[in-house]
Amino acid sequence: MFFYTTECILTACSTSANRMGNFTSSSGLSSTAACGQFLQEVVSHNCIVIFSKTTCPYCKMAKNVFNEIGATYKVIELDEHNDGRRLQEALAQMTGARTVPRVFINGNCIGGGSDTKELHQKGKLLPLIEQCAPCCVKTNSEGSGSGQFESTK
Repeated sequence: MFFYTTECILTACSTSANRMGNFTSSSGLSSTAACGQFLQEVVSHNCIVIFSKTTCPYCKMAKNVFNEIGATYKVIELDEHNDGRRLQEALAQMTGARTVPRVFINGNCIGGGSDTKELHQKGKLLPLIEQCAPCCVKTNSEGSGSGQFESTK
């Protein structure tokens, strides 16, 4: 399993190649391609990823839902990221929506803050998370979120 450090997240789109989980400089790909690659890597190696902005109430709503259920999640704060604008453009191409948050569970975009809250209220969010619970349950404090996800099964 790959874990991305803050340094890696802050420099990923400025670099162009990924070797063994560490981003290294190369002139092989454009910035847009590097951002797309970075997004794919983060989403595919983390059960829950929230692409967020610190001042967005819908982003806070999504994070609060995961905090309430005790799920560990990765947050990328686009407004604090060196390449946040490019990442948001790449997310728009990937998901068809430019708005934040963009929430991914088990590699699939489930939508934004309202979508996340609605799925939770309808009892459909927990089953999605339970499908990838082994990668959500972490014993270390790396990443963001409220801690460990424990299935009620």
